[in-house]
Amino acid sequence: MADNQVTAIPPEVIAQALDLSNQITTLLTPYMEALTPDEKHGILKMGDKTIAFVSKALSYAESAPQFAPGYMNTKDLNDDVAAVSGLTSIEQPLKNLVTQLDDTITIAGSEAYTVALMYYNSVKEGARRNMPGAKAIYDDLKVRFAKAHQKEIKPPTA
Repeated sequence: MADNQVTAIPPEVIAQALDLSNQITTLLTPYMEALTPDEKHGILKMGDKTIAFVSKALSYAESAPQFAPGYMNTKDLNDDVAAVSGLTSIEQPLKNLVTQLDDTITIAGSEAYTVALMYYNSVKEGARRNMPGAKAIYDDLKVRFAKAHQKEIKPPTA
């Protein structure tokens, strides 16, 4: 069996991380917006290539305002570009953190499940051999592996 890759994280570290996460949420919430899936699907999205285009357009709109249509608000464009830039600088390290969290959770979960299965198989063998106390534990744990009972198909009544 491989060595355990993940060690227990002290509760005070978890508490501190949650507190910092809550601080970030509280700090940014007044500036955040939410979209429904339909709204998100239906709006234009700005990727890496588009960021350069939008930044250039802003620069031109500020240096050559005579070409901006009367209904265009250059200040709003500037605010949006600044928001994208600022929020992206926060998002990228958080995405990396979330990836590391997910990977660590996956490893720890795999390790825990592997060891739990070892215990389960040992208890199962103990129950098979009628060892005292094994059957009650086995009966409780085997629920995880019970197959869903198919509903009985009743013939239609005439």
